[in-house]
Amino acid sequence: MKSNIVLVGMPGSGKSTIGRLLSNRLAMPLIDTDLLIKKKVNKGLQDVINKDGIDTFLKIEEETILELCVSNSIISTGGSVIYSEKSMMHLKETGLVIFLDVTYADMRKRIRNAINRGIVIRKGQSFFDMYNERMPLYNKYSDIAVKCSGKSSKEIADIITGIYKKHASKVED
Repeated sequence: MKSNIVLVGMPGSGKSTIGRLLSNRLAMPLIDTDLLIKKKVNKGLQDVINKDGIDTFLKIEEETILELCVSNSIISTGGSVIYSEKSMMHLKETGLVIFLDVTYADMRKRIRNAINRGIVIRKGQSFFDMYNERMPLYNKYSDIAVKCSGKSSKEIADIITGIYKKHASKVED
């Protein structure tokens, strides 16, 4: 059974916030892969991107995901996780991958401190370019997309809780 809930989505889509709500509600541990990366390299995400480069960051992110062997957990990923097919296949093996789908306008409103946030965005690429590049990947790898625009974090957590409970009951039947 896919016992994990894996949250994917754009920067600012609410993966960490909704992950905490789901963790409390479902009494499942929360694993934030961005925090695992910070702990692994002992520096901030933006430091890795600035000093070591995007490709090095993506390699570290992939290694961190592939080392993850958990069950019955909420996994909040970084927005760039979808650039690694290996990572996504690994997460899909044991988790229900839920795409927190936000509009471009909502993403831009929610992102504060973009310079220090650890967002993988290539030189010369705009946020709009990044958004358009990632959307097909989120749709490709997710099991379910939850439209988040106009909904509170609590409402989104309610929707995901319902989806997860239906998924769990189908597996038990």
